[in-house]
Amino acid sequence: MRVLVRRGDPEDFDVATPAQWIEGARPRTLGAAVAPVLVGTAVAATTGPIVWWRAACALVVALAFQVGVNYANDYSDGVRGTDADRRGPLRLTASGLATPAQVRLAAVLSLLVGAVAGLVLAVAVNPWLIAFGAVLIAAAVLYTGGPRPYGYAGFGEVMVLACFGFAATVGTTYVQGRGVPAAAWWGSLVTGLPACAVLLANNVRDVATDVVAGKRTLAVRIGATRARHLFVVCLGGAFVAIVPIATVEPLAALGFLAVPLAVAPARAMLTRDDAPGLIAALVGTVRLELALGVLVAIGLFAS
Repeated sequence: MRVLVRRGDPEDFDVATPAQWIEGARPRTLGAAVAPVLVGTAVAATTGPIVWWRAACALVVALAFQVGVNYANDYSDGVRGTDADRRGPLRLTASGLATPAQVRLAAVLSLLVGAVAGLVLAVAVNPWLIAFGAVLIAAAVLYTGGPRPYGYAGFGEVMVLACFGFAATVGTTYVQGRGVPAAAWWGSLVTGLPACAVLLANNVRDVATDVVAGKRTLAVRIGATRARHLFVVCLGGAFVAIVPIATVEPLAALGFLAVPLAVAPARAMLTRDDAPGLIAALVGTVRLELALGVLVAIGLFAS
C-alpha cells in the first residue's frame, strides 16, 4: 500500500481556505444528487399532493451524502497514496492543504447531516428507513475506505447506480407515503445511468495512475476504450428509460429535449485523452443529468 506523500504534525500542513474546502466537496458533481430527488418527487406528484418538507429532507439527505462521499474518498485515497499523481481536481488530503483527520471529520459531519435528515423521515414515514440509511452510510464509507474498498475492485459504478439511482429516486418517491409506481423505477435509470457515466469519466481519466496505485476500477478492468463505449451506452440508456415513463405520462418526454447536451460529453469521452477534456466530459454529464431530471420532473408535474 502506498502512503500519503505529505506527513507530519498538523502544523506541517498548509491551511485550506474556505474556497478550497468547497472545491474539495466537488460542488460541480452535486447535480447528480439533485436530479434523482426531483424525479422521485415528481413521480410521487402524479399520485397525489406533495409533502414538501419531506421532499426537502430527501434533498438534504442526497446532498449531504454526496458531499460526505466526496470527502470520504478524498481522505481514503489520500492516506492510501492513490492521489499522489492525480490528474483531476483538487484533493485536500493528498495536496497537504488539510490533515487526514480534518478531511475525515468533514466527511463524518456531512454524513451526520444526512443521517439526521434521514432520521426525521424515518420517524415520519417508516422506522425501517433507519436501517436503509445505515446501509447507505456504509456504502459511502466503504467505497474507498476499509480493508477491502469496493471502489478498488471495480464495483463503483454498480453502487452508484444502486445508491444515486434507485435508492435516491425510489426512496424520494417512497417517503411521500403513497407507494412506489413503476415510473420511479424507470426514473432511477434516467438519473442513475448518467451518474454511472460521471464515475466512468472520472475513472477513465485516472486509469494510468490507478494502475500504478493498484486501484482496479471498472475502467482499469475492462480497459479505457471499452469504458468509453460504456459511458456512451449509459447516456443512451438514460434516454431509453424515459420511454416507458412517457407511455403513461406523455409529458415526461420533455426529457428528450436534453439530447443535445449529451453530444459534447460523448464526443469528449470518445476523442479526448487529456485531463481537461475528460474533466469537461464529467462536468458536462452532470449538467446533462440535472437537465434530464429537471425536464422529466417538469413533465411529470404538469401531467
